[in-house]
Amino acid sequence: MNIVVCVKQVIDPESPPSIFKIDAATNKAEMRGVPPVIDPYGEFAVEAALKVKEAKGGKITVISLGVKLSREVVKKPLAMGADELILLDDEAYVRGDSWSTATALAAAIQKIGEYDLILCGREASDTNAGQTGPGIAEILGLPCVTIARKIDVTDGSARIERVTSDGYDVIEVPIPAVITVSNEIGEPRYPTIKGIMTAKKIEPVIWKPADISLDASKVGTAGQRTRLKKLFQPVYEGKCEFAEGDSAEEAAANLALKLRESKIL
Repeated sequence: MNIVVCVKQVIDPESPPSIFKIDAATNKAEMRGVPPVIDPYGEFAVEAALKVKEAKGGKITVISLGVKLSREVVKKPLAMGADELILLDDEAYVRGDSWSTATALAAAIQKIGEYDLILCGREASDTNAGQTGPGIAEILGLPCVTIARKIDVTDGSARIERVTSDGYDVIEVPIPAVITVSNEIGEPRYPTIKGIMTAKKIEPVIWKPADISLDASKVGTAGQRTRLKKLFQPVYEGKCEFAEGDSAEEAAANLALKLRESKIL
């Protein structure tokens, strides 16, 4: 099995909201002093790939796109057990939308050439869009199953349990296929000391747009098909009113009246 896993370096989603700032003039978010991490759903995708590899054997190639990617961060999948790391690391990739990101990743996957499964996280913690995986499938002309909680591969097909609001569906698709992975797949394994030491020795392959036969106008900001109109932090306001009364019965009646006025009852 040749498995490609797409992961993303993001600002740690567990960071406190107090350090999150938005520049209204540029629609850019800043979180200074916060170390980046691999997106949590990307780690679930790596875990899913490792489970398939343990069952069927093969090779796991990890791809990450960005600029000035932290080697310590993006090497984590290698420490977990992946075999190869390809970085699409160039200024041209900056501030792309889901489509331009999918375009670059799909071109990189085409350059890899041999693949049976392409795994992505169900969504990224910084945008929660969930569009890149299906975008890759559309560009490559492959079947796509989203929000997978279990993946079993047999000869020429993958049997997937897909999470739904009231349980799960079982879907079988021919491979190669694109699958987006949810947290129900199981907790990602911790890198071992041996894995960390092995990862340190593996040098990532760096591909610029020209290396994947793409013009810079197709990736990053230049390749966007969507435009961000406004980025803002929602304001939540609340107020508290007391239902008073000279007795418990009167207070209860006043409470019921207020609830009815508020159309809660």
